[in-house]
Amino acid sequence: MKKVWSLLLIAVLAMGVLAGCSSESTLEKEEKKQNDQVKIGLSISTLNNPFFVSLKEGAEKAAKESGAELIVADAQDDNAKQLNDVEDLIQKNVDILLINPTDSKAITTAVESANKANIPVITVDRKSEGGEVLSHIASDNVEGGKMAGEYILEQIGNKGNIVELEGIPGTSAARDRGKGFHQAVDNKDGVKVVASQPADFNRSKGLTVMENILQSNKEIDAVFAHNDEMALGALKAIQGAKKDILVVGFDATDDAVKAVNKGDLGATIAQKPEVIGETSVNVATKAVKGDQVDDFYPVKLELIKK
Repeated sequence: MKKVWSLLLIAVLAMGVLAGCSSESTLEKEEKKQNDQVKIGLSISTLNNPFFVSLKEGAEKAAKESGAELIVADAQDDNAKQLNDVEDLIQKNVDILLINPTDSKAITTAVESANKANIPVITVDRKSEGGEVLSHIASDNVEGGKMAGEYILEQIGNKGNIVELEGIPGTSAARDRGKGFHQAVDNKDGVKVVASQPADFNRSKGLTVMENILQSNKEIDAVFAHNDEMALGALKAIQGAKKDILVVGFDATDDAVKAVNKGDLGATIAQKPEVIGETSVNVATKAVKGDQVDDFYPVKLELIKK
């Protein structure tokens, strides 16, 4: 009988030890789950533009502060490369994707690939025309274009010829900034947009396109460029032609703000890319942890003038 009781006691103790081991394992798993590092993929259109460099730096700052891992891929303004970059980020098992599209239509395929892999997508600065997107972080580009147009009208006395340098065709930023600008200046008596040509958000193209426009249009009072890089290129062409023309840009990059303070550039719309980058990572981190996020997070704009 004593032998039986001894065996029962050993069995009970063994079960307790096993239960203790099992309980510890569960706790360890739960603790690991809570402490898992959030892995964020950021596919950015180009790092050959100060605006997007600042956006990346803002994202990196927020990732460091939150303890998240941020993997950045530079698409170099190449649609095909961006599609490959997103596929690579998916293969790296990121928890969520931040995508700043090179082209709002072309990026649809990449967004749909992420959807199939059950990886949430947040678009940054530029929208996607297709696929399921959890949230969008950007400035109100329509309002910014309108602000620029209204400032130009004020400066030229609601009378004169205006040139518009457009961004990359197909991007939501170019479309929306142009839309806001035309809301301000179209159908105004005495005001005419004499040229609207793309210069792809690029400074050297802004220079070349503006040189060509100056040759065919002798009377120009103002230029609105969809970003500061094109504005600075246009300004160089204007200075080379020894003309006095108001130029307004968009983004408030360091070079543009310096040009405004010198009196060379008329104004620029501050879009605050660092804040866009920080907000994107903070929203992504919340989403991964299961918190509810909004469809759109607007970042405030500001007119920068001397």
